[in-house]
Amino acid sequence: MSEKNKKDPQQKDSTTGGAQPLNDPTVGFEKEERINLDVDAEVELSAQRNIEGWLGKTISVAAAAIAALHIYSLVFYPIDPWVFRMFHIMTLSVLGFLLLPGSVKSSRVKPSIVDWTFAGLSVAVGVYIIMNYQVLMFRFGVMPVGADFYIALIGTLLVLEIARRASGWALPILSAVFIAYSFLGPYMPGVLGHRGYSPERFFTYIYGMDGVFSVPIAISSKYIIIFIIFSAFLTVSGVGRYFVEWAFSVSGHLRGGPAKVAILASALMGTMNGTSAGNAVATGSLTIPLMRKVGYKPKFAAATEAVASTGGQIMPPIMGAGVFIMAEMTGIPYQTIMIAGILPAILYFASAYFMVDKEASKLNLHGVPRRLLPPLGDVMKRAYMFLPIIILFGMLMGGMSVIRSGFFAIIAALVISWLNRETRMGFKATFKALEQGAKGTIQLMAVCAAAGIIMGVIALTGIGLKFSSLLLGIAGTSEFLAMFFAMIISIVLGMGMPTTAAYAVAASVVAPGLISMGIEPLLAHFFVFYFACVSAITPPVALAAYAASAISGSDPMKTGYTSFRLGIAAYIVPFMFFYAPDLLMNPDMMALAGSNVFDVALRFGTALLGIFALSSAVQSWYFGHVVRWQQFILFPAALLLVSPNHLLDLTGLGLLVLVYILGRKRLKPIAPTSPDQQSTAQRTAQEES
Repeated sequence: MSEKNKKDPQQKDSTTGGAQPLNDPTVGFEKEERINLDVDAEVELSAQRNIEGWLGKTISVAAAAIAALHIYSLVFYPIDPWVFRMFHIMTLSVLGFLLLPGSVKSSRVKPSIVDWTFAGLSVAVGVYIIMNYQVLMFRFGVMPVGADFYIALIGTLLVLEIARRASGWALPILSAVFIAYSFLGPYMPGVLGHRGYSPERFFTYIYGMDGVFSVPIAISSKYIIIFIIFSAFLTVSGVGRYFVEWAFSVSGHLRGGPAKVAILASALMGTMNGTSAGNAVATGSLTIPLMRKVGYKPKFAAATEAVASTGGQIMPPIMGAGVFIMAEMTGIPYQTIMIAGILPAILYFASAYFMVDKEASKLNLHGVPRRLLPPLGDVMKRAYMFLPIIILFGMLMGGMSVIRSGFFAIIAALVISWLNRETRMGFKATFKALEQGAKGTIQLMAVCAAAGIIMGVIALTGIGLKFSSLLLGIAGTSEFLAMFFAMIISIVLGMGMPTTAAYAVAASVVAPGLISMGIEPLLAHFFVFYFACVSAITPPVALAAYAASAISGSDPMKTGYTSFRLGIAAYIVPFMFFYAPDLLMNPDMMALAGSNVFDVALRFGTALLGIFALSSAVQSWYFGHVVRWQQFILFPAALLLVSPNHLLDLTGLGLLVLVYILGRKRLKPIAPTSPDQQSTAQRTAQEES
């Protein structure tokens, strides 16, 4: 655009005689030629040291080799599970201690002597286990010798330390509480009491196949690492960038476009990402500044990204790797769980979409000018870039193993890259993807190992069954009360922890109690899984919201409460599929209830209307601004529509129609045409941008 055609947003318009409207879609984009859609592929690794020189190159080679060895062993040359899991922990712990600073005062460019010591101890523990595993599997936790005890003690402490460095204090503190409970059992009252254990037996049991090396680390070593590597290949091959381009091209020009882009892009990228906070940082670095530019307030922009990124954890096919832990813990086929997640995920993202659309309507926000976005035709011509995800989904649905499906999806991403000269992956790019895959798995390995400590304590002391009895005693015969308490416990246990660890811990404590009440295992675990996920946007410790607020510059606590408000539907969806199991599309449960495809469609349709009504009530916008009395009608209408009773559905629909008829004059929106006509809220939001 030439200089003479450019206008300052506040200057007088000679053709109209007035000020140029602040809601003009070109405001803030006059000097832009085309939006840069390059997502920072390494932003999630920003907490790691940037080591240069020979040491940095050695670590890069080691990381790529570790990733390649994992793939080789998983696909071509299986080895003993304990040896493989020990190799997984040992190698990634060495990388973690060298790359993750121990404190804020630690050097960001080179490891300290303490880091080298911890890395050396990780190797010593790993070598001891690998060299003696055949006798240790009979000795650990039963009749350990002196060396066994010291190795297990050191190994446990190293797990707690790497978890602290990777994810903060929440998980190590919780693990320490469970460890303390193991020794304080004889002094605990009532059902919490137990006979106690000697340090030798306890630590060798915990650092065995029932503790650190149990289900979470089995999932981390088999599934999580291969899908993190897959995610790295998508990024390096250009597929990840294409996802963002597609999202911008499809929805960037719409009302409040960048917020809708955040929802689509986070759904696509978040399903492969094991942490809500990591996804918020990766996609938020691009979407949050654009949301602010079109007029969203900083805290709203950050909260939108946090909610969308958290939703990626419940988005099939990968569901942030939590689905693999669920399949391992329940014995339910992976394909069944993946299908069950489809409709609840759509309801979640529909709610987020309604929320940001209504906010844009209230503030009369425009999207990004179409001229600055990728042409839709050009983007759709490259729709073949979706092939790696389609191949992955097809193979999984066809019954192929998760590992082989992930492997062939990696190969598909590699082949797809060769179709475009700019993204063609040679040796250097493949090396980079393997390196990023190994480095990106460090955090998830650490939290899975620490979660294994908690699960080991639960199995050893029987506190899980005791807690289930306590839960049942409090709830009595009321399933609703049991579900409500399960919700609170899952959220509290998940606060401050990545989703994978949050679900593993919450499922070990809560799910058995729900199942013992007669609730289907799939329902019970899905219920717990959802609330473990939304703990990432639940104040006061909302990890995803805090990560996004760092990009937007907003207050973390206010962002957390805003994300809670925007994600309010996520706290209702689990109750929806509990009372209407048809939404999980499980053939066994549908046959038990006598349901068919029509019932599923009806349940989903009314649930979608309920989500719309809930969003309208929360945002005070229902085809226009609504007043308090209309909100008081919209809230119960939403709850009635998400119920499984057809009469209640009709009542809820009637209330929606009533609100529209009685308030249609008030509901009519008035589009402001000058700053004087704009609402204070709109002007404030746009000035902040």
